[in-house]
Amino acid sequence: MQRRKFTSGAVAAAGSWLLAPAALALTETEAAGGIRAALERGAVAAVSLLGRTDGFLGNPKVRIPLPGFLNDAARFLRAAGQERRLDELVTAMNRAAEAAVPEAKSLLVGAVKSMSVEDSRQILTGGDDSATRFFAGKTREPLGVRFLPIVTRATQKVALADKYNAVAGKASALGLLRHEDANLQQYVTGKALDGLYLMIGEEERKIRQDPVGTGSAILKRVFGSLK
Repeated sequence: MQRRKFTSGAVAAAGSWLLAPAALALTETEAAGGIRAALERGAVAAVSLLGRTDGFLGNPKVRIPLPGFLNDAARFLRAAGQERRLDELVTAMNRAAEAAVPEAKSLLVGAVKSMSVEDSRQILTGGDDSATRFFAGKTREPLGVRFLPIVTRATQKVALADKYNAVAGKASALGLLRHEDANLQQYVTGKALDGLYLMIGEEERKIRQDPVGTGSAILKRVFGSLK
């Protein structure tokens, strides 16, 4: 049995699955393989960038700031001699994120391997951040479960973390603070995930904009056809 090909006629019927000429059309298997290669490449690159010392702390795009009202009050606290403790907390939060992110690799790769052909179509034609949205939809909730205990262990050594939680919990109950900012560990976990998907998004855009630069022939054929 011959493999089904995305010829120019089939492309139109499939909603512009590929825009390449018929002679360059890819089989469904080849196209899906190209998408999987792109996703895995982007995910692994993002994890490598963030899951190391200063991956968060040294990167202004993803550096995790003090949460909620603590960030608003930082100037006054520093003036009151609390600068060292605030800096210690910021460092601990970002180190916690750096420690948690490597846990994402297996889940992200697993999401790629379980991707359907329909997922591939949507990612290819769904815009510059469609792969990032795919990852977030498949992995954000389970990654939050994995990240939280790692973040908790990394931040519980900092005394100010417990004090923040005690005050923030009361402020949240009074409606003075967003619920998601009321627990330091949950706040850091959420920000770590935000940073991870942000970097996956950057890697995705690089691949789409310069598939030739990836050195992968299949990525060049898949994404190059959209130029």
